[in-house]
Amino acid sequence: MTENSAILDTMPKLLARNVSKFGDSPAFREKDLGIWQTWTWKESSEEIQKLSKGLIKLGVQEGDHVAVIGRNRPSLYWSLLACQHIGAIPVPLYQDAVAEEMEYILSHCGASFAIVGDQEQVDKILEISDRLKGFKDIVFVDPKGLRKYDEKNLHSLADILKIGSSDSAELDKELKSRVEKVAGDTTCVLLYTSGTTGKSKGVVQTHQAIIGASGGANQHDSWTHDDYLLSYLPMAWVGDFMISVAQGMGAGACINCPEGAETMQVDLREIGPSIFFGPPPLWERLKTSVFIRIEDAAFFKKAAFNYFMAHAEKVGRDILEKRKVGLFDRMKYSLGNFLIYAPLKNMLGFSNVRIAYTAGDLISAELFDFYRSLGINLKQLYGQTEASVFLTMQGNDEVFSDTVGKPIEGVELKIASSGEILYKSVGSFKEYYKNPKATSETKDKDGWVATGDAGYIDEDTGQLRIIDRAKDVGKLKSGALFAPKYVENKLKFFPNILEAVLFGDKKEFCVAFLNIDMTAVGNWAEKNNISYSSYQELAANIEVANILKEHVEEVNMALAKDPVMSGCQIRKFLVLHKELDPDDGEITRTRKVKRAFINEKYDDLVSALYSDNGSVDTKTEVTYEDGRKGYLEATLSIVDATIYQLQEAAE
Repeated sequence: MTENSAILDTMPKLLARNVSKFGDSPAFREKDLGIWQTWTWKESSEEIQKLSKGLIKLGVQEGDHVAVIGRNRPSLYWSLLACQHIGAIPVPLYQDAVAEEMEYILSHCGASFAIVGDQEQVDKILEISDRLKGFKDIVFVDPKGLRKYDEKNLHSLADILKIGSSDSAELDKELKSRVEKVAGDTTCVLLYTSGTTGKSKGVVQTHQAIIGASGGANQHDSWTHDDYLLSYLPMAWVGDFMISVAQGMGAGACINCPEGAETMQVDLREIGPSIFFGPPPLWERLKTSVFIRIEDAAFFKKAAFNYFMAHAEKVGRDILEKRKVGLFDRMKYSLGNFLIYAPLKNMLGFSNVRIAYTAGDLISAELFDFYRSLGINLKQLYGQTEASVFLTMQGNDEVFSDTVGKPIEGVELKIASSGEILYKSVGSFKEYYKNPKATSETKDKDGWVATGDAGYIDEDTGQLRIIDRAKDVGKLKSGALFAPKYVENKLKFFPNILEAVLFGDKKEFCVAFLNIDMTAVGNWAEKNNISYSSYQELAANIEVANILKEHVEEVNMALAKDPVMSGCQIRKFLVLHKELDPDDGEITRTRKVKRAFINEKYDDLVSALYSDNGSVDTKTEVTYEDGRKGYLEATLSIVDATIYQLQEAAE
């Protein structure tokens, strides 16, 4: 048993431990107006105590659901912890969710209160407040733009803190009583799933589940209070809650909050975190930004980059993993590190990173190898909201691009006869909130939880390999395996491709939708004097289609070398006239493709790809930034791609 699981079984106990053990060490940092502000564990605890008493005075009861919405900032993390201190249940929501999404979650959990970041969140809740039964008050952090609001249920966080700082024996007594009631089996947080396959489900997690899972993960990679984290991922995502809150507090690490999304990269370089977590889309975006800069670089610099990156691809991983490499290759890599790799890591903000993680979706082997070849200790882990994230993790001496590690302490895995991954874990969820049917379908009476993912244990490494979502894996009419995510990840390795959606289950061949990356393709268009006024116009350009055709055929050529995956080569594709958008329900807030929804919404386009037509006319409903609905009409070209024979590629 770890210290966390054996003794410190609640978040309030963890905080008290940190105050006692690391009191004067930095706990939270926030960049505001270009200046970093720091709070120690002792100072943070004082703020949380004041906030706890202020919320009690406001009327927050034990068992109340309190929505927490906004960008990453210490005051909102303190709000999560304050709710846990007083027996309330925090419910983090995505700050970019539209009002209708918020209405569903707030109504489903019966939230009584909301603590929000700014005016935008206030406006969304006020818009739907008359449809929320039992909803009472909103607490806001940033007063900007709210001075003339006269709603009686609006309160500033500063006022709540002021109330909580007043000398009140009654409030002190009530807070002490509530904290003492919080136990390991008390609900710690209500986290909603991304809703890839339908409506989001509320995952009820207890304190002991959260701490048990995070404690095992901390022990696996030896987290300490000297570690620094950059907390930039959405607070509603389980990955941020576990890493920034549970793991950060469990280790006593410092949690650093950037000023905003637009300054994240600069703030990352300034902080120089020792531990960094990013889902695959982030690693894809960072690589795209690197290659765009190189394309704009002078000839010598570009040539040096290509030369040394080719060498890094050859020996970089071996050097990182301390395998035998020849003296000449080591010297050449050292020169490359001086000229290319170290400056590049510094530019990305990874100079001090000792461990980098990726999870949340499958990552392509090419992208994974790219970062490790630079000397960045990027590792994969596997988990889900229902498991408090952590199921498997890679060790420093057993990192493979096509696996996601071995089970951590407290986790058992098995593979069902259908190929679906099942687990038991100390971090297993208690239940789906108000959904006993889904709970019983997911978790059996013996505690085994069905992940919905298909995979197997690799015989050579003993590590788990993920194939795809179980429901997405199918077969072509020929009987060949259809695993769309594997192919989509290969396509997204190219900087020009932002998203890809593959179709082919029960069909004669595979086809695909592609989204262009506006940054990468826009940069190409500018360099080639190609004018455009919108995403739609650039996506319809015939030269863009030809570039993407080259990418598709390169992927097809790679697939042809794999007897298992050769059937997934793409015969036809089209470039969508709009980006897949969470506001349109096409992808989740964590950028996971809602495959069934897209198949239904764009049924006319899928049918056209399986016809003999060279183009297709379409009309699509879209959601604008202000919430208005409209329609987008376009004529899309259907592009044929070369299919390669297995025997040719296998030679």
